[in-house]
Amino acid sequence: MTAPSCHRLEGRTALVTGASRGIGLAIAHRLVAEGARVCITARNAEPLNECLAEFPAGSVIAVAGKSHDPEHRLEVLDTVAREFGALDILVNNVGINPVYGPLVDLDLEAARKITEVNLFGTLAWIQDVVHHPELDFGARGGSVINMSSVSGETASPGIGFYGVTKAAIAHLTRTLAAEMGPTVRVNAVAPAVVKTQFAKALYAGREAEVAAQYPLGRLGVPDDVAAAVAFLASDDAAWISGQVLNLDGGLLAAGGVA
Repeated sequence: MTAPSCHRLEGRTALVTGASRGIGLAIAHRLVAEGARVCITARNAEPLNECLAEFPAGSVIAVAGKSHDPEHRLEVLDTVAREFGALDILVNNVGINPVYGPLVDLDLEAARKITEVNLFGTLAWIQDVVHHPELDFGARGGSVINMSSVSGETASPGIGFYGVTKAAIAHLTRTLAAEMGPTVRVNAVAPAVVKTQFAKALYAGREAEVAAQYPLGRLGVPDDVAAAVAFLASDDAAWISGQVLNLDGGLLAAGGVA
């Protein structure tokens, strides 16, 4: 992980969903490195709890469960309230994409599941955080960062419906920003292909070929996303809301697709 230049998040508390590996875990590391205390969530307890050993003692707590389960969300927020007393930053990182292929052949039950987790789950976390009676989200200036994707900006063969949900998250972000100011800022990041297990099918065995589409000559890494999230969560972005920041190494500018 690239060391941050300052402790911009000193005294802040954050919740990062889908944080047992990849982008979510990198975001948690970056927020902690910048001074925040962080709650991480993920579906499976064992890998999530193993992550705790990577952090300084007392800086991170973990709660396992399914992100789209209301009881899990309540457990997480109750735990944050009990352990940290407040919440300042919500990073909606969790997402799924269990299918690959053209939309005309897409199993509609799979589409509903993707929508439930990626889109409805994102909104549900925001609603639950805002309405939790003990967290007082936004009292110190709240920040929500959602996970969109460049696949929501342009047609991306094979992962089309994933892109549909990410396009919806981009618009959800803009709409919530208009509704939730001035006490809460809402932004999103939209990565292109990042070298994680989640995205491995998009580059495995042909990384050089895929990276050649990017003007910056490489695929993303989780730290690229983590740095952008930390910026948006910090006071350096105090006048930024309703924005979707493309993190794509110049891919879209060059006419590429994810």
